Amino acid sequence: MNFKRLEEIKKEGFTGFKTMKELFKDNSVIPQMRGVYMVLNMSKEKEFLTVGRGGFFKGKNPNISIQELENNWVENAIVVYIGKAGGERSGATLQSRLEQYFRFGQGKNVGHYGGRLIWQLKNSADLVVCWKELPTEEPRMVEIELIRKFIAQFSKRPFANLTD
Repeated sequence: MNFKRLEEIKKEGFTGFKTMKELFKDNSVIPQMRGVYMVLNMSKEKEFLTVGRGGFFKGKNPNISIQELENNWVENAIVVYIGKAGGERSGATLQSRLEQYFRFGQGKNVGHYGGRLIWQLKNSADLVVCWKELPTEEPRMVEIELIRKFIAQFSKRPFANLTD
């Protein structure tokens, strides 16, 4: 899979491709099914905010320094975050998990601390979300494999994935 090209992502079965601002207004298009999702920075802009839009989950400051953001940035990749919803130990759906993610990005204190660096991108509302339903596969395994392939291509994790 090529994480630089939208066509390759679509060939892998990802659908949706809605901006954050579109999904903030109406997320009913997101499936109520387990799966994996990716956040894409189609413009490849990387203007960082010192204080992002994310909430403080359990009192933890979600922001990191501009230098750390720079260190995490992956040049030429449009994928900036890979996440999962549901699985063996979770009844979450793509819709419920992404709703949490969006609420966190709107400054609410919710339990979606993963991918928080997204909210320190100035253009976070313009980022594009796509997803792949996984009715029979384990989302965590697919997420791990996608991150592994990303690392093989770029020698580091996607920008907002702080762990594998």
